[in-house]
Amino acid sequence: MTRARALAWVLGAALAGAVLAQDGASEGPAELVVVRQGQDVIAYAQNRLAGPVEVELAAIEMIGMDSNPPLPLRAVVPAHSRVELARLQAWGPEPRQSLRLVATPGPPGPVARDVVYSLPVEESRFELGQGFHGGFSHGDEANRYAIDLIVAEGTPVLAARAGVVMEAQGAYREGGTDPRLAGRANLIRVLHDDGSMALYAHLQEGGVLVRNGDRVNLGQVIGRTGSTGYSSGPHLHFAIQLNAGLRLVSIPFRMIGPTGYLPLTP
Repeated sequence: MTRARALAWVLGAALAGAVLAQDGASEGPAELVVVRQGQDVIAYAQNRLAGPVEVELAAIEMIGMDSNPPLPLRAVVPAHSRVELARLQAWGPEPRQSLRLVATPGPPGPVARDVVYSLPVEESRFELGQGFHGGFSHGDEANRYAIDLIVAEGTPVLAARAGVVMEAQGAYREGGTDPRLAGRANLIRVLHDDGSMALYAHLQEGGVLVRNGDRVNLGQVIGRTGSTGYSSGPHLHFAIQLNAGLRLVSIPFRMIGPTGYLPLTP
C-alpha cells in the first residue's frame, strides 16, 4: 500500500478519512497505543469515533522480535473501544520495532441501499457548485462523487438521512485555498444503518450542533455552513462514502431538490 493510497489526500485526511499513525503518534479515527512489558510490546488500536473503524497494523521494522498474530493484520474496532491487535515478543539481544497503523472509518465492505437523499440545506437558498467529478477538489476516490452546495455562511445544515453521528469536528477557524488547510475542515460524519456514511464538511467554527453518538433524524438541523479548511468560499461539501476495505470511497447518489432530482452528473 502506498502512502498516497493510505492517506487518501486531496481534501485532506479529515475529509478522506484514512489516516496513518506510527509509533503511537496519530491523528484521525484511530490511535496506535504501544504498551511495553520489559522487552515485549503489546499493540492496541484506540477508536476515537462513535462508529466502527477498520485498522491495519504492519511492521515498518522488526528485529529480534516475533508477532502473535503475524503482521500485517486487519481488524474492526467498535465505537470508542480499545482492541488488542498483537503481542510482540523479544528473542534477540537488541530487539526493536517500528509499527504503522492505517485506519479508515466505517465497517468494511457495506452494500449501500439505493436511497434518495433530501437536500441538506433550505430549498430556496442554494446553488449547485461542484457536482460529481468536480475538477477543483473532487479528484480522489473518497470525494469523486461529492457535491458542493453554495450557500451563505451560517445556513442551517439538515440531515439528509437518519443515522448516528460517528464523528463531529467543530473547532477549526481558518479557511482558504492554501493547500496547508487541507484536513482542517469542520465536519460531521453520520453513519447510516446500511454501513454507508454521509459527510457534511466545511462547517463554520462552532457550527457543529451535534455530538459523537447522537442519533439524528431526517431533516434535523445538525450544523451551520462555513468555509473552514481547503475552501474557496462558504458552501456545504456533501458525500456518501463507504469503507471499501481500508479505502474510503464515495459513491453516486440521488438527491431531491425543490424542482426534482438535482443534476449531479456533468
